Amino acid sequence: MLSAVREAVEELSGIDPARLSDGESVIALHRLLAQLEAITTRATAAFDAGREWQADGAQTAAQWVATECRLPRGAARRRVALGRHLRQLPVCEEAWLAGDVTGAHVAVIAGVRRRETADALARDEDVLVDSAMELRFEAFCRAVGYWEQLADPDGADDAEDRRSARRQVQLSQSFGGMFFGRMVLDPVGGTVVADELERRARLLFEEDWAEARARLGREPTAAELTRTAAQRRADALVAMAAASRTAPPGGRRPAPLFTVLVGYETLHGRICELANGTVLSPVALLPWLAQADIERAVFTPEGRVEVSERARLFSGATRRAIEVRDRCCQHPYCDEPADRCQADHIQPWTEGGPTTQDNGRLACGFHNRLRQRRRPPPPPDDG
Repeated sequence: MLSAVREAVEELSGIDPARLSDGESVIALHRLLAQLEAITTRATAAFDAGREWQADGAQTAAQWVATECRLPRGAARRRVALGRHLRQLPVCEEAWLAGDVTGAHVAVIAGVRRRETADALARDEDVLVDSAMELRFEAFCRAVGYWEQLADPDGADDAEDRRSARRQVQLSQSFGGMFFGRMVLDPVGGTVVADELERRARLLFEEDWAEARARLGREPTAAELTRTAAQRRADALVAMAAASRTAPPGGRRPAPLFTVLVGYETLHGRICELANGTVLSPVALLPWLAQADIERAVFTPEGRVEVSERARLFSGATRRAIEVRDRCCQHPYCDEPADRCQADHIQPWTEGGPTTQDNGRLACGFHNRLRQRRRPPPPPDDG
């Protein structure tokens, strides 16, 4: 059977890639890849249980697989561990073998399986697999994160504490005077740092772009800028340290913003996450509440957060309500975060569409411009 599979794969490998480049073929190939990965993982788990690897002097099946298959040891260990989990996840196994989900989906579900959640997972495994088959991967991960919080609240809080305890920063100087570092931050602290680093790097990019445009007399390319993206991030980090050093004593620190969704869980389930989609246990917010700004947005038909429906642009509370609700670009092939998106009319304003949260949605600049180009021109005015 393996010989037949090998022959089929060799036949496929000899085909011009252009013949397999349509969307339907790409989807089919990925499904086949998932099926082969499931078969391989299940067979590796059986090999692990059979202990044939002991005859060669290997200490573990993962060590044997890593050596004989020339895999990174971490990858071999993950495959063996996932195969062991698969014995207790029959719905995942069936869906994976059918190519309906991938190993990444199964690994996420296996990652929340422990003694405290075993009974709940046996009950809800089919629900989580259905989510894997219906949602984008990032949304699926959030759904599993919320499921874990409900299945084992104490365990979720303990896991959050362990994540926070792993935070560390290492910075050392080489003999040549250069500094090298490593950084591990918890989700909230990391987001605070990453957002400010990105904001400052974006300002430096705009400066570089303006300088290059003035120097060249035309719109530049990224390769013509004076700094690379990595260099701008390094300069932004130095600027952050300089700003901290020169801040006035007792000055007001920038406060993180947490968005609390009121009356939203009934329709959409529990929500406790950062703007970038990272699911948090509520205990993670406790250390920040003394310095955070708390924002409330009410999504009810009787009390929408609105401004004038005839305003041309979304602004103020209405725009913020759309940002909180959508959280990223609403195009199915995009996940640009809200702070980099524009608020767009679903029914165009030129065709009478109101400027309300019900008629608004987030769209990144690219997809908003794409929609504008595809939009047919308005009919001529007979008057």
